[in-house]
Amino acid sequence: MAYVITQACCNDASCVSACPVNCIHPTPEEREFAQTEMLHIDPETCIDCGACVDACPVDAIFPEDKLLGSLTRYKDINADYYTTNPMPTGWLPLTPATPPRRDLGKLRVAVVGAGPAACYAAGELLERSDVEVDMFEKLPTPWGLVRAGVAPDHPGTKEVTRMFEWSLDRPNFEFHLNVEVGKHITHDELLRNHHAVVYAVGASSDRRLNIPGEDLPGVHAATEFVAWYNGHPDYADRTFDLSGKRAVIVGNGNVALDVARILTMNVAELERTDIADHALAALRNSNIEEVVLLGRRGPAQAAYSNPEFLALGDLENVDVVIDEADLDLDDGSRALLDDPATAMKVRLAQEFAARTPRPGHKRIVFRYLTSPLDITGSGRAEALRYGRNELVVDESGAVVARPVDDIGSLDTSLVLRSIGYRGNPVGGVAFDEKRGVIPNERGRVSDRVYVTGWIKRGPSGVIGTNKACAKETVAALLEDFEAGKLRGDVGTRKDVKKLVERRQPEQIGFTGWRAIDKAETARAEGSGRPRVKMTDKVEMVAVARKRRRLFAR
Repeated sequence: MAYVITQACCNDASCVSACPVNCIHPTPEEREFAQTEMLHIDPETCIDCGACVDACPVDAIFPEDKLLGSLTRYKDINADYYTTNPMPTGWLPLTPATPPRRDLGKLRVAVVGAGPAACYAAGELLERSDVEVDMFEKLPTPWGLVRAGVAPDHPGTKEVTRMFEWSLDRPNFEFHLNVEVGKHITHDELLRNHHAVVYAVGASSDRRLNIPGEDLPGVHAATEFVAWYNGHPDYADRTFDLSGKRAVIVGNGNVALDVARILTMNVAELERTDIADHALAALRNSNIEEVVLLGRRGPAQAAYSNPEFLALGDLENVDVVIDEADLDLDDGSRALLDDPATAMKVRLAQEFAARTPRPGHKRIVFRYLTSPLDITGSGRAEALRYGRNELVVDESGAVVARPVDDIGSLDTSLVLRSIGYRGNPVGGVAFDEKRGVIPNERGRVSDRVYVTGWIKRGPSGVIGTNKACAKETVAALLEDFEAGKLRGDVGTRKDVKKLVERRQPEQIGFTGWRAIDKAETARAEGSGRPRVKMTDKVEMVAVARKRRRLFAR
């Protein structure tokens, strides 16, 4: 019997280093790791030891005889990966953090951000006893998109925060939550008090459609909607028009699928999650019966991952609707079917297309080869006009979408654009406006400044992809430390605390965050929910400060 990796895989790769027989791939050292949707266990090599189960931070690994429902497909998904990616002949273990060559003194590092990229970087640094880490986050809560981006019906994915909590709970680590770099402390002040600064600020803005009507009321970024239903305090007061019967999402990546699922799934299921109370109340009164997702290219090039696409078939009283005419593949798309993941993506679309929609069920409709042209309405969004595309091979050999003379319209009062995240500039640091990232070389930006995560490489990969990314950045930083490039007198932890407390008396540390965490879980007692999130910063600060005063007595 073999073990099988399933939908919740976060690509953290903790299982890779735990496996004694190297049966989990791709590893962070392999070229395919950067593009993979998930990791895979080779059933022919697995020795059924279960070490990977214990190492997995999101409970995504099961014995093959324990798979139920749609998860049974993952037995074949894991095995199929090795049909085109043969097992390597030798095992290359992960490179450990660079040990100190000699006593070089204390290395003080500031990490800006508290999402997965920041936590992986801090955890890697804290493996060394000669490193102190101060982490700065503008929100009163840590974990970034794990808390404010992962869909509430994916609780397993959020389990990675338990590992973050454990890896950061060390005497040489300090949280500075509710502290905004650029407002409460500057880039130059970070450098005066630390030997190095690592920016892990993600990609918090969205890409625009640049079509007429995009700024009409009723048109929003999907990132705003996600932040709203996840209880992000900066978006808790937003409103979304759910009075119509149809919503249109432009884009078909995993975020688009998350939004479509939340808009159509049974509210009784959402009542068992950590979705924000205000979103739950709004969704109870929603009239939306159909969500249409527009993708400008075909099913072989769709941006969603197979695990998320497959999971849509498990939604209660929801049909996935695809027009079989949209599944005719051109030569360029057929050439992509040599890749097992792409072949499965097309096969799943064909399976959904073969199903007959059932009366009374809500619908998630995929329209491939479709691009929005404009959004119209009298004072607010009322309809989206779209054009159809065909796929052609351009001069570089890439398959691209080209408009054809076929135009249609969809009545809708809610349009959500979901065509990608984009990073924002950081004061005092160079920025690539075209790519929306901080230019870097293996994470090095400039003297004593480093970067990791989406602001380093762009919005790609899943939570665990940030682990390999952070390892690369930290390796570069430690190389510089060992080479004597990160020397000199800098401020102490006490200096930073005094500076921040003077500028931001309402800063929150580890103790304060744990008070918030405990209060949220206590509110959920007896409800079947994991937590009831606070969405008001004032309330969060009050809970955190009350705990701090108790400890000060």
